[in-house]
Amino acid sequence: MDKKELLFALALKRIPGVGDITAKKLIAYFGSAEAVFTSNASKWEGLNSVKGFLQKEISKTLYLKEAEAELAFIAEQELKVFYYKDEAYPENLKHCIDAPFLFFGKGNLNFNKPRIISIVGTRKASWRAKEFCQNLVADLVPYKPLIVSGFAYGVDICAHQAAIENNLPTIACLAHGFKQLYPAAHKKYEAEMLYAGGFVSDFCSDAVFDRKNFLRRNRIIAGLSQATLVIESANKGGSLVTATIANSYNREVFAVPGHPTEILSEGCNNLIKTQQANLLTSVKDLVYMLNWDVEKNINKQPVLFPTLSEKEQIIVDAIQKLGKALLDELALETQIPTYNLVGELLNLELKGVVKPLPGKKYELT
Repeated sequence: MDKKELLFALALKRIPGVGDITAKKLIAYFGSAEAVFTSNASKWEGLNSVKGFLQKEISKTLYLKEAEAELAFIAEQELKVFYYKDEAYPENLKHCIDAPFLFFGKGNLNFNKPRIISIVGTRKASWRAKEFCQNLVADLVPYKPLIVSGFAYGVDICAHQAAIENNLPTIACLAHGFKQLYPAAHKKYEAEMLYAGGFVSDFCSDAVFDRKNFLRRNRIIAGLSQATLVIESANKGGSLVTATIANSYNREVFAVPGHPTEILSEGCNNLIKTQQANLLTSVKDLVYMLNWDVEKNINKQPVLFPTLSEKEQIIVDAIQKLGKALLDELALETQIPTYNLVGELLNLELKGVVKPLPGKKYELT
């Protein structure tokens, strides 16, 4: 992403009322962030629903001035910028409709990992929850996952620390800009976090700590990962929001069960009871459901089934190419909407061509 386009993308990000979905639509319609600001009035005729509001806001010089200051801060702090059109943008986030069109990072960030999980939970974690989290992360070492969390008190910081202690990469998603680090008590972990992975945020540098920002931050925690693990939670809290978002992204969710009378286990128990989460009692549950214990067989010979429809053959060819394929991967590869793809996969399963696997994956029989 060149510096000029980044400037206009930052300006677009500053406009009140323009969220990530709207920003992506505008960039797609005009062709670039710069064109959103520089196109003449005739180009706006196709945007009657938002034309008046946006034309008025975009004409203000304030946003470009703020963007220039942001650009200087990015350079000064040597921040990485991830733009949704760039190759470096995390693959898992590309499949989330409300993922940030632009976000920032700092550290040794590497999203190109085959196994990425989020670990979340209450800020008032019990010793049992912390012990479970530490043991779970230690048991995950052979699978070398990237651990994502929110850098908060309780389960979050426990997950980050366990990852660091076991030489696993870890990334913290922040709910504020990079001019501060919250909570201040965790400043002591900054250096080792930057070495082990780092920090990401879709908030501009001057965005301060605000409780409502945590809900927005949680979509990145859920979106970066193939699975979200809730270690401990009461019947309300940000962890449950993250689990809900992960489910909406068609990602796996896991929850650690607790005693029926334990307040801090009520949220996890309800997730399991309402089938919004898989039960998690050990690393074996995670490995089985995510199919981590089976290597992809990339040497399978092409399978031809003369009785398949054209659409079914497209799906079979895609699975042959991908190996064991996630539903989202198949939808992207075949360009068949998920709601249609599920029915086609069921037909292929009934014909004995495709076999479903744990973790919403499919393989050829």
